[in-house]
Amino acid sequence: MFSDKIRIMLIKRKMTMQELAYKVDISPQNLSNKLGRDNFSELEMKNIATALGCKLDINFVMNETNESV
Repeated sequence: MFSDKIRIMLIKRKMTMQELAYKVDISPQNLSNKLGRDNFSELEMKNIATALGCKLDINFVMNETNESV
């Protein structure tokens, strides 16, 4: 889940959720709600990755073969 990855990166970057919300220009409450629902648009994911100093890597992985596309 994307929310879990955000939480891990916040710990690794020693950043608070409030700091991340400020960097991506949304309210801390809105970020908290999105984390709870794990509901992010692709643009939001890109902005969050940038704010966390990361690259966003989205893949399709075939269930049968684990082939990544």
